[in-house]
Amino acid sequence: MSRRESSAVPFFFLAAVFCATFEKVQWNVAGSVFLADVTALAFLIAFAADRLGRRGGKIPRTAAVLIVFFGAFLFVDLIGFFNLQTTQALDQFAKGLGKWVIHFAFLIVGVVYLTGRSQRFFWRTLGWFLGGIAFNAGYGVLQLLSAQAGHNLDSLVVSPLTRGASQINVYGAVNGTSVFRPNALTGDPNHIGIMLLLPILILTPIYLRLERGHRWRVRLAVLLAFLLLAELATLSRSGALGLVVGALVLLVPYRHLLFSRRALLPLGLLAIPVAFELYHRRHYFGVVLRSRISHGTGTSTHLDVYKFVPQILHMHPLFGLGFNNFSVYYEFVTGKTNWGPHSYYVALIVEGGLVGTALFAVFLWYLFARLGAARRLGRALAAARDPLAARVRPLAWGLTAALVGTMAANVFYLTMSFLYFYVFAMIVLVTPAVFARR
Repeated sequence: MSRRESSAVPFFFLAAVFCATFEKVQWNVAGSVFLADVTALAFLIAFAADRLGRRGGKIPRTAAVLIVFFGAFLFVDLIGFFNLQTTQALDQFAKGLGKWVIHFAFLIVGVVYLTGRSQRFFWRTLGWFLGGIAFNAGYGVLQLLSAQAGHNLDSLVVSPLTRGASQINVYGAVNGTSVFRPNALTGDPNHIGIMLLLPILILTPIYLRLERGHRWRVRLAVLLAFLLLAELATLSRSGALGLVVGALVLLVPYRHLLFSRRALLPLGLLAIPVAFELYHRRHYFGVVLRSRISHGTGTSTHLDVYKFVPQILHMHPLFGLGFNNFSVYYEFVTGKTNWGPHSYYVALIVEGGLVGTALFAVFLWYLFARLGAARRLGRALAAARDPLAARVRPLAWGLTAALVGTMAANVFYLTMSFLYFYVFAMIVLVTPAVFARR
């Protein structure tokens, strides 16, 4: 008789999935300790303890492939270790590698765990993950409203938990009125702007395919309108870029629904508050929008980091400077401390060299291959007239659009190194396996 699973395993698993974007909830204990990493590590420990004494089950093929990727990435990083030259570089390497090990281990074990669970638990996991991002966005909207009223919501909610100071991002001022950009629980308005791509792009095709009278149809329309409103509030150009690119992907299968009533409903709900604000504060928003569109200092900074790529490739072409070491090199060149690369791809090339970049490209190819399998599975279910096809095909296309949009947004930011992207990758990888049982 098999031993029953401990309740701690699903609890910490769903907690890690829900809190994956809560970067601001962290503590300074021998470095920065994030709530998301704590819950992820707790799940790994609970899962390992729960499996002690059980018969070894078969490892899913996807998990076996991920173990190979883990070893390959670790091999590249350890070779890059020999390019480190200072104690500061070593400290950055150790901290970055420790966090990456937790994230990738969560990805591997999460794939094993989800593959063995039911379709209902898969949908539950997806709901908790996207719900966590929506909760984060909701906090950001409250943060914005609170700041406009002259209050700092973080001092009431976040600071008592973390014992650290935090507040909303202040972009500037227009005629003495501050321009606020909500950073929610992420710490950066561009981070939450990019993270919001996932629920928007994943839920949109699912919403479009819901049957008439389905109880979630109106709920998702309202939720999508709210998420788009939160996206606009961040004023994130990277988020906007990812949203446009992801939307273009969705136009491939759903262009015939572009002007349908169900597609226009969330946009109509969004247009009401946006039009009201634009009308009553025309000058304010005109100045802000022109500032965001113009080629200013912020844009130059994002573009300038690409100039470091040929310099580093000349010095260390194959394995780069060493994992998590761009800021060390940037400080040596410019004198600015704790400055990130402002592009995931710059970080990838500078820190991992040509070998590390090629390896990550293969990893992305594997994600797209699994998404292709999910889309083919959806077509097979549709050919068999299985009603599940109305869920699997939209989900597969939504995940594809979300991946492409996130990749585009990371040209000028680097959220793909955060835990939430590994949770997203886990969902991408298990989707065809979960629904293939049908």
